[in-house]
Amino acid sequence: MSSITEKSTDDGRPTRWEWPRAQRREELARAARKAVHLHGTDISMDDIATFAGTSKSIVYRYFNDKPGLQRAVGEAVMQQIHESLAVAATQAATPKEALRSMVASYLGTIDHSPNVYYFITRDAPGLPLLDSMIEIVAFPFAQEMKVPLSEAHAWAAGAVGFVRGTGEWWLEAKSAEDADLTALPTLDDLTESITTWLWSGPVMELVRSRTHHTKTT
Repeated sequence: MSSITEKSTDDGRPTRWEWPRAQRREELARAARKAVHLHGTDISMDDIATFAGTSKSIVYRYFNDKPGLQRAVGEAVMQQIHESLAVAATQAATPKEALRSMVASYLGTIDHSPNVYYFITRDAPGLPLLDSMIEIVAFPFAQEMKVPLSEAHAWAAGAVGFVRGTGEWWLEAKSAEDADLTALPTLDDLTESITTWLWSGPVMELVRSRTHHTKTT
């Protein structure tokens, strides 16, 4: 169990030496993420508070309700994905390698903790996960492919939806009671397949269009 503690006055007000609110909120969100990772998406706010070593009233003080906590955990996950995708996009030798690295980063994140992934994507109103992913992917793609940002956003929306849908199918297939894991692609195989499908389809169409435009101008 986490050693996080929370001190408060008898009437519930925080003591004067309480950690800065933003730092405390981050600690609680991190504890909630770990609790969900270990115990599943159906974990109650009471159980999350117990895992964090505090009371449910304290958790509600920082997040108002469970959707608020889901959003906070989602924001932390998105920040992690953002950082890993940024590294993937800037360190790759070619645009295709950048795409493969970004796909691998995303799939690796959701595969590491399906519980956390479902916690922040299911029944979490107000969490713009898909929009965030589009923003994360579009800018480096526009830089790599030298296309207008509006065109990159359109591609990113389709690519993110495709990767997310394929990734969720894979997670659910793996967790099925009668799952035959030998019949499912590995993480590396799925990464390679998605990269190939995206690259040989809409990406190559953009390359061909840009090449044709250059030759005719």
